Amino acid sequence: MNILQNHIQALVFCAQSSISIEEIQRCLQESLGMEEVLVSDVLEAIEGINEQLAAGNFAFQIYAIGGGYQFLTKPEYQDTVSTYLKQKSKKKLSASSLETLAIIAYKQPITRSQIEQIRGVGCDYAIHKLLEKELIEIKGKADTIGRPVLYGTSPKFMDYFGINHIKDLPQLKDFVTEENMIGESAD
Repeated sequence: MNILQNHIQALVFCAQSSISIEEIQRCLQESLGMEEVLVSDVLEAIEGINEQLAAGNFAFQIYAIGGGYQFLTKPEYQDTVSTYLKQKSKKKLSASSLETLAIIAYKQPITRSQIEQIRGVGCDYAIHKLLEKELIEIKGKADTIGRPVLYGTSPKFMDYFGINHIKDLPQLKDFVTEENMIGESAD
């Protein structure tokens, strides 16, 4: 199992974004000449790698993110990494791009005109920038008049925001305050 762990570490390390179990299986089968690599073997190897990293007191481990696996720093080092990334980052998302991205994330798949209807302003530039940064992608065309393009979030969006599934996004109830509720007195 140690050999399998080493090869999986190498694959996860060299992957530019999260790598799926299927990709790991295909690479291992081809490179090692194995007839079949089971999902359970890959998961067991990843668990073993994380146990070794925890025992060795490393600052990173393998996390399930964006539908695959990726080396990420442990949460206790978030402040240090965040400081570095803030210093390194030159271009952040503008307020309009972030607003457009939030609408796409929660309402996907969605057309440009639907986004503009929600925002109340044009969003061509924001969509162009989000496509350029690969945070959104074209998901197809709507079955309406003119067949407008449908937009949705990309795997890079998942990596960027550190979530594994779109359902991991905060829900509206997480933001709603309980003030002015009927039946309660305002003291």
